[in-house]
Amino acid sequence: MLKVLFVCAGNICRSPTAEAVFRKLVDRAGLTEEFEIDSAGTESFHMGEGADRRAIECATARGYDLSKHIARQISASDFERYDRILAMDWNNINELKRMAPAAYSQKPELLMRYSTSYDVSIVPDPYYGNSDGFKKVLLYCEDACHGLLSTLVNQNGLHAKTL
Repeated sequence: MLKVLFVCAGNICRSPTAEAVFRKLVDRAGLTEEFEIDSAGTESFHMGEGADRRAIECATARGYDLSKHIARQISASDFERYDRILAMDWNNINELKRMAPAAYSQKPELLMRYSTSYDVSIVPDPYYGNSDGFKKVLLYCEDACHGLLSTLVNQNGLHAKTL
């Protein structure tokens, strides 16, 4: 089983969006039994809260469900537990590397490295902006999560119904 964790700062906007997108892609590919998927934040300020209302609205409009999401902070055990830790931006990467046990400090990577359509390195934080920022986050996550799934399928010899 491949274990994938998406991480942003507060775990209420970007990482739950990426989690929902990746979960749906995995389900559509018929690979649900092959993956464990979750998300977390580097900070604790939104722990126990649901996803941001604007993220929920944007995701729902495109067929993703964030309604049951509860924000959590990444823990030391997550670095060992998850095979892939995908961060949304450089601040997340730096914080993850600071928090990670030494043996896992190189595990965090930027989600957008798997993008095939956008020439950007980060998923920008939409929290202080308007709904356009959340739409951009969703587009970036859809593209990068598709690239991530394709990579993982190829690297691990998985047989997907569709990609």
